[in-house]
Amino acid sequence: MPHSTMQDTLSAHRNELVSLLSRFVARGKGILQSHDLIDGLMETVKEDEGMQKLNDSPFMKVLKSAREAIVMPPFVAMVFRPRPGVWEYVRVNVYELSVDHLSVAEYLKLKEELVDGQSNDSYVLELDFEPFNATFPRPNRSSSIGNGVQFLNRHLSSIMFRNKESLEPLLDFLRAHKHDGQVLMLNDRIQNISRLQAALAKAEDYLSKLPLHTPHSDFEFELQGMGFERGWGDTAQRVSEMMHLLSDILHAPDPSTVETFLGRIPMVFNVVVVSPHGYFGQANVLGLPDTGGQIVYILDQVRALESEMLLRIQKQGLDIIPKILIVTRLIPDAKGTTCSQRLERISGTNHTHILRVPFRTENGILRKWISRFDVWPYLETFAEDASNEISAELQGVPDLIIGNYSDENLVASLLSYKLGITQCNIAHALEKTKYPDSDIYWKRLEDKYHFASQFTADLIAMNNADFIITSTYQEIAGSKSSVGQYESHTAFTLPGLYRVVHGIDVFDPKFNIVSPGADMCIYFPYSDKGRRLTSLHGAIEELLFDPKQNDEHIGMLNDRSKPMIFSMARFDKVKNLTGLVECYAKSSKLREVANLVVVGGYIDITKSLDRDEMQEIEKMHELYKKYDLNGQFRWIPAQMNRARNGELYRYIADTKGVFVQPAFYEAFGLTVVEAMTSGLPTFATCHGGPAEIIEHGISGYHIDPYHPDQVAMLLADFFAQCQNDPTHWAKISNGGLQRIYERYTWKIYSERLLTLAGVYGFWKYASKLERRETRRYLEMFYILKYRDLPVFITSISVKKSLFDSVK
Repeated sequence: MPHSTMQDTLSAHRNELVSLLSRFVARGKGILQSHDLIDGLMETVKEDEGMQKLNDSPFMKVLKSAREAIVMPPFVAMVFRPRPGVWEYVRVNVYELSVDHLSVAEYLKLKEELVDGQSNDSYVLELDFEPFNATFPRPNRSSSIGNGVQFLNRHLSSIMFRNKESLEPLLDFLRAHKHDGQVLMLNDRIQNISRLQAALAKAEDYLSKLPLHTPHSDFEFELQGMGFERGWGDTAQRVSEMMHLLSDILHAPDPSTVETFLGRIPMVFNVVVVSPHGYFGQANVLGLPDTGGQIVYILDQVRALESEMLLRIQKQGLDIIPKILIVTRLIPDAKGTTCSQRLERISGTNHTHILRVPFRTENGILRKWISRFDVWPYLETFAEDASNEISAELQGVPDLIIGNYSDENLVASLLSYKLGITQCNIAHALEKTKYPDSDIYWKRLEDKYHFASQFTADLIAMNNADFIITSTYQEIAGSKSSVGQYESHTAFTLPGLYRVVHGIDVFDPKFNIVSPGADMCIYFPYSDKGRRLTSLHGAIEELLFDPKQNDEHIGMLNDRSKPMIFSMARFDKVKNLTGLVECYAKSSKLREVANLVVVGGYIDITKSLDRDEMQEIEKMHELYKKYDLNGQFRWIPAQMNRARNGELYRYIADTKGVFVQPAFYEAFGLTVVEAMTSGLPTFATCHGGPAEIIEHGISGYHIDPYHPDQVAMLLADFFAQCQNDPTHWAKISNGGLQRIYERYTWKIYSERLLTLAGVYGFWKYASKLERRETRRYLEMFYILKYRDLPVFITSISVKKSLFDSVK
């Protein structure tokens, strides 16, 4: 909706607007979130007959798109989001009944005044990345967000079609493309487009006379004489297909042909995946602080990538051995894990290893684990050391670097900048949306979370990346009613530090949705009896029903005939396991029909080192006693055995139970995919990725953790419906399985990621997507602003006991 239309709509109903906003002004200064505004709107509608008549009017639709408001009587400044990725700002004077448009900077200044009071300093550092991208094409429909490579291919193939000179970069790329000094595509016999077209026609005619499965070695010399090197394919059929694709591009380029051709060019042989925080290992790490779904994601990711890389290299007719390195932190005090081991091969692979590099300062090597919130002072040195270790292991530089989470993406940016390689970012979870108002009140949270460093690192990394992949659309641009993780970085302020008037554009074609899956060797349907791990049932039943109360389990399940409500997650506030327990505890109806089983954290609080986790452990014990849950509730600490966890999902399914994911926000929801892959009906948060994974009422259910009464009612109604209709449980179970097979497998993921790496690698070369101006701007911002921020994180570094002493 254009600014003028929105202002006109609001101005036309000034009386109703005042009726709504007066109740907020009466409360004095403050900030209101969307749910506050909607609740206030609903209350006003109930009390005001005039508002009831406007229920379906454009005025009400505008109000329902409000995401935030700053109340500074007599003014109320409001942010409207008519659709994902589009923001508008207005200010209403409740006393004078006026409505004015605000710029982004003006609105952010009001937020700063709310927090710090009025400032006489008119010079505030403002970050604005929009001028660097103003001339670069991007889609404008919200539905196109996350389909960046398709848009890019459409745009650039259109240019090729209109202007044949635009084909020259493709020729230059094919002639220059090498690996370890070996030319892969075109040699010096082909100097221009006309010569390439003639050579292709000659080669295609030659190949048409050969049997389809003739190996490349039988005709390698002939093709080389025409100007074609070894990277076109392993058989006559494959080479012919590649050449036909290129001929089509030269004559009439279209987006699909361009993507298919670029995806088949041998481009990615060495990959580095960066993940410094937490305990990165293959065993005995899950459930340790900062060590959860991301570790599982990366391990499954690299196994799938190696398999796909080997398959592609074979089809490309090359004998190159690919290498993948997961670069993480070496932790000398490794707590019984392998995290003190420098190099570790990933099981199930032949060419993929974990490479561990320690955190180092002038005091020596950091020996112990530290929280992901405290890693910022060590990352620059870590990146420098990692660069040297990577070069030594690969005997060269990687073709692609993949960052994971905020700290890893900053390290990936530093390495990409230094080595000149293609960078892919995966956020997993950007903290800004997890902690409401964590930007404007960053000073209150700085000692605990160091959000100034994190949000600054996020801005640098997402603007430096060549492409960004997310698991869902929600992660980028949210939904009609919720803001996406990346979208929340469009405009914000850290009062007293800097103001971001244009941080990231979710319409940028660097964004692509590539959804992961679950390891189907571990997670498979409960109905697949031939693969069931029945030998683990004894251990599972001990976990669930052993009457002993100790550090391995608390609570009893007296009625084993009841179905189980099951949840498994890391123990922190955002995951909200204690919220689920309280929701269950307060619902007598739910307690009558089902038991509750929760897996997560430690039962003994002294075993935890994590701040959030310790608070949640304490709260869980309080809830257990307060609501007298013994007999209906079982709490089991975090479980490290993935195979047993997979069978645990299926065992719960045998009881006709359900899985609940109650997080206040979840970027993707790997446990949701695991549960659905196991055939377990799943109820998951509507805030974040699970809302996209699950089709409500078909392949599972959406729940709102901010309304626990409604969650309890939905669960109780489900169990009641299953009692009345025994086929209902199987219907939802099968709907979940069908959804997984269609959208969420690692095979689909690895194919897509490698195709994107090839496409963006080419366009970076051909279209100057390096965005040099942006990167110089980022370099200045990093040096002048970011580098000073971690200096203030002293809570860890001053503790000499954490370091090896410097002799």
